[in-house]
Amino acid sequence: MDDPDIDVEVIDLAHGFFRDLGLKGVTLCLNSMGDEESRPAYRAALKNYFLDHVSDLGDEFAQRVEASPLRLLDAKRVDWRDVIERAPQITEYLSDSAQAAFEQVQRGLDALGIGYELNPRLVRGFDYYTGTTFEFAAETLDAAQNAIGGGGRYDHLAEEMGGPEAPGIGFGIGIERLLMAAGDEGVGGEAPRRPDAFVIDSLDGLEAVRIVHELRELGLSADRSYGGRSVKAQWRQADRSAARFGVMLGADEASRGAVAVKDLDSGEQTEVPREEVAAWIKTREEEPR
Repeated sequence: MDDPDIDVEVIDLAHGFFRDLGLKGVTLCLNSMGDEESRPAYRAALKNYFLDHVSDLGDEFAQRVEASPLRLLDAKRVDWRDVIERAPQITEYLSDSAQAAFEQVQRGLDALGIGYELNPRLVRGFDYYTGTTFEFAAETLDAAQNAIGGGGRYDHLAEEMGGPEAPGIGFGIGIERLLMAAGDEGVGGEAPRRPDAFVIDSLDGLEAVRIVHELRELGLSADRSYGGRSVKAQWRQADRSAARFGVMLGADEASRGAVAVKDLDSGEQTEVPREEVAAWIKTREEEPR
């Protein structure tokens, strides 16, 4: 098992993400899947316990017991819930070293002021986890589908996939549930940044791509229309985008090596040399308004 302090740091990273997003109704659940000494004994005890209930719970239950008794702990079947809740807990089978590592993780979280709940049923649904497992649950979501992120340690996964020995730990975040939780709490809904420029292209060439690229390279927010829309439709889209400037690529301006730039707030239009347009807009955006 690798350094438990790394587990604390990774959990802190995930915890900080949810905190900075503004979520307050999030609970950290914590468990340990033990080590090479712990898991075989626990898996055997769990399998024997589940086999005693096969006759009551049917063929699907029996198949899942044979395939992976650990993953049954994460099953959502209502008619299996009572049996699963009374199953042996892995914390009863942790070796001395696994228990010490798990306690070190808890001390680390305590030291950082990160609250958590111990959940011996938390297995994260995969057999490859070793040691620490964790999950962040949103209080506003339905209990059966309230995990917005989680992960754990997987010290042997790289080897199982044919790679070298490489202890590891990580986590994932479910974007759909995260957005639902953020919406429920009314956070993370800041208006997107106003585009600095919207490029209107009547030439149907690569020049619009180049100008958008040049604007973005200067740190400006730039957008354009796609799909061969008419110039009139592109101007409407520019207005809807609330961009500060509209950059018009027209044949007349192109013949003079220029583009037309329109201030979409004032309606004032200026002809700017093509090679200077990105810097010109950058300068105006930096001016106090």
